[in-house]
Amino acid sequence: MKYFGTDGFRGQANEGLNVDHAFKIGRFVGWYYGLRQERKARIVIGKDTRRSSYMFEAALTAGLVASGADVYMLHVIPTPGVSYEVVDGAFDCGIMITASHNPYYDNGIKLVNREGYKMDEDVLEQIEDYIDGKCDVPLATGEDIGQTIDYMQGRNRYIAHLIASANFSLQGVRVGLDCANGAASSVAKPVFDALGADVHVINNAPNGFNINVHCGSTHIENLQTFVVREGLDVGFAFDGDADRCLAVDENGHVVDGDLIMYLCGRFMHKYGRLVKDTVVPTVMSNFGLYKAFDELGINYEKTDVGDKYVYACMRENGYVLGGEQSGHIIFGELEQTGDGIMTALRVMEVVRAERESLSVLCRPVKLYAQRLDNVHVSDKTGAMDSPQVRAAVEEAEKFLEGNGRVLVRASGTEPLVRVLSETPADDLCKQANDIVLAALEPYKA
Repeated sequence: MKYFGTDGFRGQANEGLNVDHAFKIGRFVGWYYGLRQERKARIVIGKDTRRSSYMFEAALTAGLVASGADVYMLHVIPTPGVSYEVVDGAFDCGIMITASHNPYYDNGIKLVNREGYKMDEDVLEQIEDYIDGKCDVPLATGEDIGQTIDYMQGRNRYIAHLIASANFSLQGVRVGLDCANGAASSVAKPVFDALGADVHVINNAPNGFNINVHCGSTHIENLQTFVVREGLDVGFAFDGDADRCLAVDENGHVVDGDLIMYLCGRFMHKYGRLVKDTVVPTVMSNFGLYKAFDELGINYEKTDVGDKYVYACMRENGYVLGGEQSGHIIFGELEQTGDGIMTALRVMEVVRAERESLSVLCRPVKLYAQRLDNVHVSDKTGAMDSPQVRAAVEEAEKFLEGNGRVLVRASGTEPLVRVLSETPADDLCKQANDIVLAALEPYKA
């Protein structure tokens, strides 16, 4: 598609993605779910804390109301909060304004269908046609013009849902939270407070520009230091829209998405809760995770990178656990999308039930060394289709002599080609990646 990638319509605010785009998206969505069917559409909107989110919220709302939709405004809320509220509040559609883990000057618009899943591609294609002027939709008039409703109770219901999902107490547990100066800032602490934890929070003072800046799951070294310095039992870091979570154990070691899938998968398998004894990771997950699952008798079905593909596989096969190394974990019995705060709660469920520290629970997994290089390119398709790049990948894998792997893939949201090597030793990773990076040199932006 032209505008919508694997995770919504992304771009630098008022450059790649501007207010005209937002207004038109609102116009089409409001008509599609409302006037087109001669009814009043109900749309719920949330946003993260970056400065431009307020601008896009206003543009989307204007378009929606002009097309006759009633707009329910959740204000700042994690992306999974929008997905939850679409279903809980029986809305026609949900919209989240966020660029997730990207810098403040980027933004994005994610659309969620009435079932809480990412929007159907046929609808996105129709929106793109409208943006490009290939079709037109009428304006609402008279009593058909929509209205805006302050919908803070929706966020409160989402918080209550998170608390209710935990049937355990965190009394006496010292928990650190890094809210990335993003959407988790107004949600995460109240949830852990309600469960009785001794909560210590950093990076929860958003100012519109500091979202994801040297904080959160993309800069977890700050939480590592904080957990050790404060003598905490565990720490959790979220990204800008709080759909991802990485953990830090009591020794300051990172527990990434692969390790979270391991400890939750093992726990669910032990108690008969892991449907078909299968977890759904992506091709980017560590080879050590697969070996650990093999030893436990747990199956795994790998997908392409992106929670969209993980959840599609889970939904099609009835699986209840899947995710990405980046910390985007999906618990299919509880949600339709990844939820960083929910992930943190599920980790604490395992810690409390097993009466072990996070470091001990993760100890059986022996992760392979990984090296990931991101190459900015001018033509992702050309780079990925290049015979020279393909030959370089084959050469790199031959160099590893079967004791590792090399994976090259294009980013779904950015002009990047990602080169990942995975071997028992760091120096081998670098040498394998260098072979492929040399072949990508002509395509650099």
